[in-house]
Parts: sequence; structure tokens; C-alpha cells
Amino acid sequence: MNREVLVADDIAAAAADIFLRERPRTVALAGGRTPRTLYALLATKAYDWPAMDVFFTDERCVSPDHPASNFRMAHETLLSKVTARVHRMPGETCDASAYEHELRRVLGQDLPAFDLVFLGIGADGHTASLFPGDPALEETRRLVVKVARPDHSRLTLTLPVLCATRLAVFLVSGAEKRDALQRVLAGENLPAARVAARRIVVVADLAAAPGSD
Repeated sequence: MNREVLVADDIAAAAADIFLRERPRTVALAGGRTPRTLYALLATKAYDWPAMDVFFTDERCVSPDHPASNFRMAHETLLSKVTARVHRMPGETCDASAYEHELRRVLGQDLPAFDLVFLGIGADGHTASLFPGDPALEETRRLVVKVARPDHSRLTLTLPVLCATRLAVFLVSGAEKRDALQRVLAGENLPAARVAARRIVVVADLAAAPGSD
């Protein structure tokens, strides 16, 4: 799988440039710490936000105001400041079927093909809430599944959905992610490496970049 790698001092600015150049209308947002700055930056940009449908790649099974909620982070940094149509995962009920229904209602009955999906890479090679060795990695039929984790159960989009996206942008920062990124780029059998979107761009900072000291 060919992946474009962009090493940037400011990965938020680099990812925002990609967003503005591609002008997506359907987007799935990642959670975690790394995208916060990107979302805050996007909130300052002139864009046709009313034409956009925003979804999520994954969510912890918590209420939307919980500190661990991906929706809460995205809402505070971006979604409360723009007029996009937001389709959050129901963390409070952890109902995978309900979110699959929402995807099909908005995007049609075929396999959804997002214009752009933001993703991260964990130190263990996970992406969204698809973790090494988890049965969710082998799901081929469902669009959304519930995943048990030690901290919180989670909802996650499945690999067929992530692979159908037109552009997947991985945001990778910090030296602790360097080894995982190198393994993904080498094609090891890690969840992040199994995302086979039509186009993949990895935006990494200097600390995470392959070959960095």
C-alpha cells in the first residue's frame, strides 16, 4: 500500500492545508490528543461548513460531556464554532447499530465512502478503536462495532468503512509513535497498516518521522 509521508514542523497546519485543498463534504473525525490543534485551527478557516456532514471514527462509551469523550473534544475545539451537520456516535448508549443506521440514512445503503477521514496511530499500531488482536479487525459486514477495552468500551468504524474512504489522513506526533509508524510504513500486520483507503497521507512531526534522531 502506497502511503504519502509528509513531515512537518506543524502537523496541524499541514493537515489543515490538505483539508482546504481537498474541500471534503463528508468527514470522519479522530479523537485523542493529536487532532485538538488541527480542529481549533480549522474552526478559524472560512469554509462552506453548512454543506458538510461530520461523523466520528470512534468514541468511548461515555456521555457526550464526559472528559474522555471524543465528541466533547471535537465540539469544544471545532464543532461548536461552525455550522456543519454533526452526527456523533451515541457513547452514552454504546449502540453500534444505531450509528450504522445513521451512516446509511445520510450516506446511502451502499458502503459509505467518506471524502476524508482523520486517523491516528497508537504506539501499539492501533487506529480508531481497532486494536491489535481484537476480533473487530476481522469484521467485514458491519459498519460499526462495539469494542471492549480496559478503560471504556468503545464504538468504532470497521476496516471496510475506513478502506472505502477517498482520502485517509493519519496524524502522528511524538517520539513514542515513531516505532509504530515505521512498522506501519513497512507493511507489518498492524491495524493502522490495514487501512487501504484510495489515498493515504501520513502527516508526521519531526519526532515521529521515520529516521528521526
